[in-house]
Amino acid sequence: MIIIYGMDSCPDCAAVKEQIYGREAEFEYRDIGSHIRILKEFLRLRDTEAAFDEAKKNGLAGVPCFVLEDGRVSLKEEDAGLIAGRAVSGASCSLEDHRKGKPGC
Repeated sequence: MIIIYGMDSCPDCAAVKEQIYGREAEFEYRDIGSHIRILKEFLRLRDTEAAFDEAKKNGLAGVPCFVLEDGRVSLKEEDAGLIAGRAVSGASCSLEDHRKGKPGC
């Protein structure tokens, strides 16, 4: 089973949730905003996995995040067998964009 860390207010996460709907045997979606325990799980990954280096460098949250069945961590939908794309046109998860009033996580 592939574990996905995301947040409902993130447009990329919303697109991923649409793709995995009804596929509970293959995917488990964990909303990092729903409980502090899940947020801590995600932060532990973000603090220790090299997969997040580029995202952190660019001011991105690093969601959606995929923990693949073999234990590898990826930020690429394709690695989880999903299609990459945003649910909201022009949305961004960049902190800089957020400061400028653009939508995103």
